[in-house]
Amino acid sequence: MYEIKKQIYLEFTKNQKSSLCSYLRAYVKQRLNLSAEEIFESFKADEKYYLELNCSRFEFLAEIIDDEAFYSDSLKYINECKKYYEYKEKQRPIIEANKAYEKKKREFLREVKMSKEPPTKKQLYYYERLCKKYGLKKRELESKLEARNEIDKIISEHSQEHHIESVEG
Repeated sequence: MYEIKKQIYLEFTKNQKSSLCSYLRAYVKQRLNLSAEEIFESFKADEKYYLELNCSRFEFLAEIIDDEAFYSDSLKYINECKKYYEYKEKQRPIIEANKAYEKKKREFLREVKMSKEPPTKKQLYYYERLCKKYGLKKRELESKLEARNEIDKIISEHSQEHHIESVEG
């Protein structure tokens, strides 16, 4: 895409070219189901409408919007944008898989870190209160991870028992 940018809209200033290209790129993204010619015709119709109202962001297009050179440059860029988005769509499963892998890795590293740290006062207090509430024997907790797992285990066991009692009652 960046190579094509160097070859098109040579008569525009750097800012004009940049703003037009970024706008066209977003325009293409919204209309991926259309052909390049249809996208260009839609863009051209929109721009003519805004030029007539004197509120176009691309006033420099007023003189050249119907030129063949502008048409061919725009088609090249639109086709390149379509290729870019199609490639990006094909890459989506790989990107999603990488995100899932990274998430699992972060979770694993978080658990490793928790397994090496002593439990917090809050965790110990909460664990003691749960043991007292449900009449369980308290045991010594060595890490944040162990405390978290014990608390989760107690809560899940007793919430299932409570749920069964409430359904039967």
